[in-house]
Amino acid sequence: MAALAVLAVLAPVTAAQQAGDGGVAARDPAGEATRAASAASAAAATAKAAAEQAVAAHDPLMGARPRGRLSYASPWTLLGVGLSLVALAFLIGRVAPGKKRGVRRASILYVLYLTAFLLATGLQTLGANDIARRVWFFADVFEVLTIINLVSVATFDLILLALRIDLANIVQDLLLGGVYVFALLSLLHRQGVNISGLIATSAVVTVVLGLGLQATLGNVIGGIALQVDDSIHEGDWIRLPGGAEGRVKEVRWRHTVVETRNWDTIIVPNSKLLAEDIVILGKRTDQPTQHRMWVYFNVDYRYSPEEVIRVVSDALLATPIPNVSSNPRPNCICFDFAKEGADSVGYYAVRYWLSDLAMDDPTSSEVRVRIYAALKRADIPLALPAHAVFISQDDPQHAERKLAREMGQRMAALEKVDLFQALAMDEKQALCGSMKFAPFTKGEVITMQGASAHWLYVLARGEVEVRVRGDSGRERVVTRMQAPNVFGEMGVMTGEPRTASIIAVTEAECYRIDKDAFRKVVQARPELAEVVSLVIAQRRVELQAVREGLDSDQRSKRVAVERNRILSGIQAFFGLDEDRR
Repeated sequence: MAALAVLAVLAPVTAAQQAGDGGVAARDPAGEATRAASAASAAAATAKAAAEQAVAAHDPLMGARPRGRLSYASPWTLLGVGLSLVALAFLIGRVAPGKKRGVRRASILYVLYLTAFLLATGLQTLGANDIARRVWFFADVFEVLTIINLVSVATFDLILLALRIDLANIVQDLLLGGVYVFALLSLLHRQGVNISGLIATSAVVTVVLGLGLQATLGNVIGGIALQVDDSIHEGDWIRLPGGAEGRVKEVRWRHTVVETRNWDTIIVPNSKLLAEDIVILGKRTDQPTQHRMWVYFNVDYRYSPEEVIRVVSDALLATPIPNVSSNPRPNCICFDFAKEGADSVGYYAVRYWLSDLAMDDPTSSEVRVRIYAALKRADIPLALPAHAVFISQDDPQHAERKLAREMGQRMAALEKVDLFQALAMDEKQALCGSMKFAPFTKGEVITMQGASAHWLYVLARGEVEVRVRGDSGRERVVTRMQAPNVFGEMGVMTGEPRTASIIAVTEAECYRIDKDAFRKVVQARPELAEVVSLVIAQRRVELQAVREGLDSDQRSKRVAVERNRILSGIQAFFGLDEDRR
């Protein structure tokens, strides 16, 4: 119809020209035909343009595309975006390997962008311009979305990370989604779409969806609120109203993922986290994450609470226990006594602060082992239940058999150690009578470097390591000793402070020999000092030979020197020189 209108306008003009120039037309019929053909061609082009404008008014995707090297969906833009994606992926892999979600999303959009670009180019080459224009529009959309994602990755995962600003995932998604909507509306407006009508339609759809999805929207708003008010973070340990405890793995749009110590996963709706009281474990402002734990035990009334507290507290503080905080320090309290005569015990508890909340049960187990060993060394038994009844024949023969069995165990421990080989049987028995059983748990300090020596230790079972602290304050392991063995003899024999720390590598069963008991044996037979000094010198030189690489001659000379030095120290400490004079 547009073409017919153009022809109707041009017809009178053509007739007038023919009337006024009749002689010329008669004289030049070829020129007249050429002018008629040109007029017809112009009319056809004008009609085609009008038709395209009419179609474009109803279909914005058929609009003309901008031209230029760096215009939408141009080869140069495609190459630049691809190089930017590769560069950002390399930087993320080097700087923040855990932040690859944005790179993956940008890669997917770039693949869609590349696919649309190649498809539109192919269609345009084949002459299917109408379909090509539609595909070009989608190429423009994917290009803009890819660029937005690249900017998002550079901003959130590189720049803000370098500035140590951590935005929640939901906040990032909201910002990114807002930019998506703005970019899409801009592209549609550029193509001639009526944005106000589109927004009005979208508002109606939003109201309908909001009424039908109230619970889901409540969870989504709850997730946004949790992230914005900064109340719960990924990695926090929480206790739910039902008593379940776990670590927050991720706060998502609809729910929060909580992983428990039992290797289970709890899906908690975000609206529930906002509506109920949630305990965040071990969290205090400007303080490290640590949670107070309780370990309970009972001791009979026959033992003083002050003594029980001292023994257990000393054991807890002597050697650090893994995952137990040093500030506040662990402590032991007597929190109650048995009531109404049901039990004749005092109720005790160790309170400690757990630094790794995932290791609650294993750490409490380590604390119980430390309590048991400390009470065992102090001859303080754990209380028995009131209904437990033990019937035994308490006569002199039974006591003698029990003592003989204990003395046999002590004698067996002494006879396995070369230091006591030179002692006579009565001298060994005298030492056995003063020996005291002293168990230690793994990691406990048995002797401390620089401390005064009060006991000599016979290692009956287990393994210990010898640590020496240098001038810099750093400790290093010198050697390890396995049962049967003896340590601490140098301090007991010479009165010198401990020259090394002894740490239990495994559970160790030791016997303590009091310094005064050994003094009596040596003073009764002074020649034992020469034998004992030789054994001690050989033991010390063996360690020095390993560390310094001494040959046999150097060892012999070193043994002689050490023996004389140790013998002089023993004689002076026990007053043997005065006895001889």
